[in-house]
Amino acid sequence: MAKIRVSYEYSEAEDKSIRLGLFLIACGILSLFILGFCWLSPTLQSLQSKPANCTVVSVLRPEEMFDCVFTCGADCKGTSQYPCLQIFVNNSESNSVALLHFDEQQLVLNPKCSYVPPCERDNQKNRDSVLWWEDYFTSEVSSQPFICFFNQQRRPDDVLWRRSHDTSVLLHCVLWPMVSLLLGTLIVLLTVCARSLAVRAEALQKRKCSYEVCQDLSSAATDQSKMREPLVARADPELSSPTQTLPLFAVPVRRRDREHGHAEMN
Repeated sequence: MAKIRVSYEYSEAEDKSIRLGLFLIACGILSLFILGFCWLSPTLQSLQSKPANCTVVSVLRPEEMFDCVFTCGADCKGTSQYPCLQIFVNNSESNSVALLHFDEQQLVLNPKCSYVPPCERDNQKNRDSVLWWEDYFTSEVSSQPFICFFNQQRRPDDVLWRRSHDTSVLLHCVLWPMVSLLLGTLIVLLTVCARSLAVRAEALQKRKCSYEVCQDLSSAATDQSKMREPLVARADPELSSPTQTLPLFAVPVRRRDREHGHAEMN
């Protein structure tokens, strides 16, 4: 039997599906590395801070001024100043006095002050923002306990009022790259499986067609042989009869000699 050949080439739509799947896989791997370095590491460090109960011990505003950079357009930048606000609290984890900071970003930006206001061109606006927080912690918070976050290993002398990153950031850093990776893998696998099933179906169809053609050819040959037998019987019934056979040493006699013998006998 001849070997059946089937085409394993992908169609244009299948080729586009495979490219889309590979693109999603590459995006998932790349985004996992980028988010891991940019967001995952700071988030894990932020989550290492343990919650504790803090109470305000003192609120100070030294005379020292700090510079900040403000922007007023695409090519417009300048510097202004703001006063320093220091809020010292007592945390229940270490039972010691520590400097309160609003979050990790402000702690890195200015470790000497508790609050860094949004930088404005006018120094008075910066001063008013600092004074508002000074009044808030002096009059409203005062000696009331509140939740703060403390990290004994990294910064034992500082506490945070709130975290810059929480578990939702960690979830997004892992969830979306994995979704892209799994979706791309699923698209590639489904396309390859669909093509494999189509190739198998095509091979079975060709095998079935070749078998039917062979059956048709054999039946046609049988019909032709059956049609030839009556024609042979009509052409020479003596030869076709199974009972009449020629003698072993029969000599053929011409028709003229046969007629001459019959005339002499008459």
